[in-house]
Amino acid sequence: MVKLDHLTIRVRDLEASRGWYVGHLGMKLEFEVPDRRTVALQDDAGLTLFLDETAGEVAAEGVVLTFQVADVEDTHRRLAGAGVPFVCPPEKRFWGYGAELRDPDGHLVLLWDEVSMREKSG
Repeated sequence: MVKLDHLTIRVRDLEASRGWYVGHLGMKLEFEVPDRRTVALQDDAGLTLFLDETAGEVAAEGVVLTFQVADVEDTHRRLAGAGVPFVCPPEKRFWGYGAELRDPDGHLVLLWDEVSMREKSG
């Protein structure tokens, strides 16, 4: 068996990115490595997302992070109400039903939920 355990993305501002993933998506701080400007955030399923601050260019193009949420419509309302801009609100997309937004560094973030995907993507 193969199990994806962690993923690393480069970010320009570690504090801003950590705040975005923790505050908006509810990820939990697992640990941090201050001298390397790196934090490890964990989702509810145990996948660790490392945020690694870099002084160089952040290559967000081609990176897509997909998060399953309890209710994509609710999550969209909550985040949009907090001023988080969306690329598109929850709607039928080529990949199914969900919403798309970008993190502070431009990484594409997809949000979906099991019920909406099953009932609205067909």
